[in-house]
Amino acid sequence: MNEILSFWAQWLRPSAGIPTVQWSLLLAVAAIAGHLLQRHIGLPKVVGYTVVGTVAGLAGFSGAPWPLQGSSLFLLELGLAVVLFEAGGRIPLRWFRHNPMVLVQSFAESALTYFAVHWLLVWLGLEERVASPLALVALAASPSVLTRVVADTRAAGPVTERAIVLATLSTLYALTLGSAGAELINRPAVVLTDTIYPVMVVLGVSIVVAAVLALTLRTALRFMSPTSENTSLLLLTLVAAATAVAAHLGGSAPLAALLGAMLLKQLNPRPWAWPRHLGNASALLTMLMFVLVSTVAAQADWSGRVAGLVLALIAARLVAKVVGVALGNVGSGASWQQALWVASAMTPMSSIALLIASQFVLKSPETGPMIAQIALPAILLMEVVGAVICTLAIYQAGESSKPWALTTRVSTGDPHES
Repeated sequence: MNEILSFWAQWLRPSAGIPTVQWSLLLAVAAIAGHLLQRHIGLPKVVGYTVVGTVAGLAGFSGAPWPLQGSSLFLLELGLAVVLFEAGGRIPLRWFRHNPMVLVQSFAESALTYFAVHWLLVWLGLEERVASPLALVALAASPSVLTRVVADTRAAGPVTERAIVLATLSTLYALTLGSAGAELINRPAVVLTDTIYPVMVVLGVSIVVAAVLALTLRTALRFMSPTSENTSLLLLTLVAAATAVAAHLGGSAPLAALLGAMLLKQLNPRPWAWPRHLGNASALLTMLMFVLVSTVAAQADWSGRVAGLVLALIAARLVAKVVGVALGNVGSGASWQQALWVASAMTPMSSIALLIASQFVLKSPETGPMIAQIALPAILLMEVVGAVICTLAIYQAGESSKPWALTTRVSTGDPHES
């Protein structure tokens, strides 16, 4: 694609530049692929987006530089902020008072995932300064993939809600520790305060931005209707502003959006109507985010040793999440079978993991390439496989109101299927 466009560059003069044309066409193909895959096979649209992005990345598409920076980094953070704002708005803090075992479940699966992946990678011969960032990358589940799967399958129920809550909480831990860890990777900690200080800076700045965002929206809701389209536009523009400000001040933009939504949920506990009105703008940002992640992740260099380490990381992560959710399941109000489906729904990795990996690569030119060499293939693989596992878990839990397209076609003997 790049060679063809360079040949025509002296004649082509689009007002927004060649990269805009490339991305527009790529997103158009992704939209078609996602639609066809969901309609004829029943898989979520995100799988189609990821496949298109992967093909583009393998073909040498240069519109997504690595490590992430500039406009690509802002768009990824903005897409994440919108997704996490919606996810955070589904977490009433009062719920944890009535069911504190959900927090225990969250801590257990997150801690076990980190230490299991870290220990296994060190045992396989990786250095500590490489294994620790990779363990933080593996810690995060993907609320973005999970919420898209839930939307495509029209799922609702205890497994769906708990999976979203646990995935969102693991994202909170991963963003805080990942952003702080990236600052510390080239600075050996001498005392405990050297380790705690970056965490407090990231968390403190994010909380301040989150509080301003939540209070501004709460004030607006006093005289604006929550069902108004203008309220949705206000939300989107404020989240975009908070994304830029949080990143500039040294905080985490997605973390600020997540905390802002949780705080706003406390101040305004009524069900939110505006996510329905975000509509096409939110959908376009989400699709762009998935295509960007897969395009970047597909640029990684593979080898036999890297493939083995990637599979080891994924296996340790899957086992740790299942065991962690099971350990915290006692007294949480869920059955053991539901716990299995919850853990399965938390398997996808996507944009959060890519953002954390990019931070480590930018901060450490020495160890960054080694981290990316393992993290990028793992993210790419689990964005596709994780979405499929998540879909299967939701259907097995019986919480989808939409029948599986492939199963329906096979059972009815659709003559158009061969």
